Amino acid sequence: MTPLLAYAMSCVGSMLGLRLTAQAHRSRGATRYRWLAGAAISIGGTGIWVMHFIAMMGFDVHGTTIRYDVPLTVASALVAITVVGAGLFLVSAGEGRLPALLGGGLLTGLGVACMHYLGMYAMNMSAHVAYRLPTVALSVVIAVVASTVALWFTVRVRKTVWITLAAAIMGVAVAGMHYTGMFAMEVTLSDPAAHVAGADAIDFLVPLMTVVSLITLTMLLMAILSPSEAEQREDEELLERLRARRTTHHRSPLPPPAHR
Repeated sequence: MTPLLAYAMSCVGSMLGLRLTAQAHRSRGATRYRWLAGAAISIGGTGIWVMHFIAMMGFDVHGTTIRYDVPLTVASALVAITVVGAGLFLVSAGEGRLPALLGGGLLTGLGVACMHYLGMYAMNMSAHVAYRLPTVALSVVIAVVASTVALWFTVRVRKTVWITLAAAIMGVAVAGMHYTGMFAMEVTLSDPAAHVAGADAIDFLVPLMTVVSLITLTMLLMAILSPSEAEQREDEELLERLRARRTTHHRSPLPPPAHR
């Protein structure tokens, strides 16, 4: 179940992030940056980080318990949100041009890979962990390509149908990067087994993922309740008509005084 749940959560986070970036491109000033920050939390926090640790809930090593280093796990969440935010702001400042898109994709992809392996490094177990470097390199390439495509979607996609399709593609890319990285992992049990420090996944990860998911749902409601592009255009046209009428009314000549 964990691969399906992880993929579903990645799609939800990606979909919300695309909705928020669409709102950002229709906004100006500080409001635009608030929407982009929300998109960074949605894609980086939910679409990537929560997806990663839901998938890790299905990871087991026979012969040892797995616990998590709390500071490193929290740091991995901050890394995911920060690098996605940096990529979104870079692409937004570059107005979607190719150099900004490639630079943002490279920055975000390397950051996502860093978040992934930092999250895996946060696992404590009575075992020695090694990685096959060619598979690690492949996972990093997948992360960079997936991040570049995701940033391209944030610039180009506006309609709900295309946002849904783009989110499904982004979910596949994020999950593909995760499981490629996991496939690179080799675990050798320690003999004798040592004490494993850290927090249990149920006691630590589940509450943390629940908080992030609730924040995501709150932002999803905000995005749904916010006016669409067509509604904003209608409001602007109505305001322009009202201003035009007011201007015409003020400029109309006064009637001549009546003679008694």
